[in-house]
Amino acid sequence: MEPTRRSFLAAAVATAAFGPAFWRAAYADPAVPGPGPYGPLQPADANGLMLPAGFSSRIVARAGAPVLPGGYVWHVDPDGGAVFATGDGGWVYVSNSEDTPGGAGAIRFAADGSIADAYRILDGTRNNCAGGPTPWGTWLSCEETTQGLVYECDPQAPGNGEPRPALGAFAHEAAAVDPVRRQLYLTEDSGTGRLYRFTPAAYPDLSVGLLEAASVSPAPPGSDANAVRAWSGRVTWVPVLPIGPAALQPTAPLTTVFSGGEGIWYDRGTVYVTTKGDNRVWMLDCGTQTLEILYDDVLQPNAPLTGVDNVTVSPAGDIYVAEDGPNPCELVVIGTVGGERQVTQFLRIADHSGTELCGPAFTPDGTRLYVSSQRAPSPAGNRGVTYEITGPFRT
Repeated sequence: MEPTRRSFLAAAVATAAFGPAFWRAAYADPAVPGPGPYGPLQPADANGLMLPAGFSSRIVARAGAPVLPGGYVWHVDPDGGAVFATGDGGWVYVSNSEDTPGGAGAIRFAADGSIADAYRILDGTRNNCAGGPTPWGTWLSCEETTQGLVYECDPQAPGNGEPRPALGAFAHEAAAVDPVRRQLYLTEDSGTGRLYRFTPAAYPDLSVGLLEAASVSPAPPGSDANAVRAWSGRVTWVPVLPIGPAALQPTAPLTTVFSGGEGIWYDRGTVYVTTKGDNRVWMLDCGTQTLEILYDDVLQPNAPLTGVDNVTVSPAGDIYVAEDGPNPCELVVIGTVGGERQVTQFLRIADHSGTELCGPAFTPDGTRLYVSSQRAPSPAGNRGVTYEITGPFRT
């Protein structure tokens, strides 16, 4: 029996990382708009979220209000987030605050999904945008400011993070760890931003190491759809100093611009990167250092994904990309249906003016998804609400 594209994908998810080469072989055509794995969106629920049939939402935190009576008051402008397992069968969801002062907070859930605690894990920082979880169980919270730093935080208990200046001083957006090659990848939210790689001198200690910026050859294409569809590049790395943006260093002409670097996520040998300057989702094969474009709105006459921002990957291998506007603001999934890669809306918020969706993150078993609407109505004004989504997720 001839293997189908779907069977190839199932094998990839169940066994090993096929990376960009697998995606290109399995899907000769670009992703197309479609109903996706869950079907069309239903009318808004009681919380104002439009979701596919079978899914439901609950509000777990509102900016300016205590998560539990008398407890931690949820921070304003919730942004990047991640989930960490606890030793008792529960989990912790962490969330940044893209404000000044910023920092990060956490909600601890019991094994039955009830909220057990909430607390602050980072304070005294500015505009903490996104970040990333580490395989050793810490949260990397990124300052999106001039000379911004990355802070390493313990999500399991109240406390404060440690600055990691070796990871660079620039407008940090997000971070992802490749545990196989023991390296980190970082995005920079700037029109002249770069894609960075950090190799610790003594993994997983992030206090000392080599910081580099990507150099891509041939250069990524412009907005010609045929060029985008056919392009792939080879990435080499240029050492940079951790004292400011790579664009301002003498080696700048040797490195490649990633305009408006946003989300980044590692999954099974591949790093997924979003850039808002060209509305692209990239995929980097960490083993071969091959870079390809997984999604670009120039490939779609009616692009279902615009304003790309945070990104995460479900345990099933589906890629979820959050939008930073325009209205209606959506969480979009890139998945497969009938052997065809489809791009479709998974969640829509139509009535939160000027909002963006932030911090999508799955529990380890893939049955719950957390996400925030950053400017949803809340006791602190239009400063954010955090939701939990449950339903028949592919796991």
